[in-house]
Amino acid sequence: MPVKTLKLTGERFELTPQDDQFPALLRAIPKPPEHLYGVGASDALRPGLAVVGARRATPYGRSAAKRFASMAAERGIVIVSGGARGCDAVAHEAALAAGCPTVAFLGGGCNQLYPAENAGLFQRIVDGGGAVVSEQPWDFMPLPYTFRERNRLIAGLARATLIVEAGLPSGTFSTADEALAAGREVWVVPGAITSENSRGANRLLYQGALPIIDDESFADALFSAYGCLKEPTPPAADGAAAPGGTPTAEEALLDALRAEPLGMEALRSLAQSHHPRGDALTWLVVWLATAQRDGLIAQYPDGRYGPRVGAGRGRR
Repeated sequence: MPVKTLKLTGERFELTPQDDQFPALLRAIPKPPEHLYGVGASDALRPGLAVVGARRATPYGRSAAKRFASMAAERGIVIVSGGARGCDAVAHEAALAAGCPTVAFLGGGCNQLYPAENAGLFQRIVDGGGAVVSEQPWDFMPLPYTFRERNRLIAGLARATLIVEAGLPSGTFSTADEALAAGREVWVVPGAITSENSRGANRLLYQGALPIIDDESFADALFSAYGCLKEPTPPAADGAAAPGGTPTAEEALLDALRAEPLGMEALRSLAQSHHPRGDALTWLVVWLATAQRDGLIAQYPDGRYGPRVGAGRGRR
């Protein structure tokens, strides 16, 4: 339930379409908001990139949200999302880590933070030069229909909306509808046809959305939509996988298994390539057991491993 007593600290603002600071992109959507109530920096409400996905995101979805939100934020693009669990929260965190403002649109008023466990994230968004915003008055309790309504604001403040994972039906899928209604671009990260979380995303690709298949295609899309922005920061020196860089061993194995079922010999070869230090086979066996326990993969009757059918079902 929303938290009634916890309030964000920071500068508060109220805007109407008659105000100079009111975002021009939101004036142009089919149903512009009559008011915007926000905490944080009102100048963060500039054309950004919407990054949305499933609340119960798979590791693949969370990784993609982080990867592409980071790449955009490192080029100075404001990340816009809904502050929800899963892909939304990951996208906001990626922007904060890159030192770029991010904007979260809430379903209820800004004094009714939802989800409650993301209250700390919302405060860090404000502290990081971004804004937490709603078209609902400060103490308005979030209702099911208001989340659907706020999706038009997420899509409306963005020149393009990136769909990471979307089921059918889902709030994420509805955000893509709102982007199209506003005449904005829709970009989609493809998912496995066996994943319930990717049914909506793959359907959008079938309907003509722009596929984001790798870092290069995403960089091209950013250049086309946002122009020549600042270059991204160099990879971290601690050896961790940077956004758009070399995936971790776990990510590499999950990606490989989503592409096709693999036997132990092929998996062992992959493990040795991506986990060269120490006993790769022992690490692989432990990882396989953990991934099966978490419902990420399954062992098939022929002994090969692959994605578990129906795993990771989740909706916004």
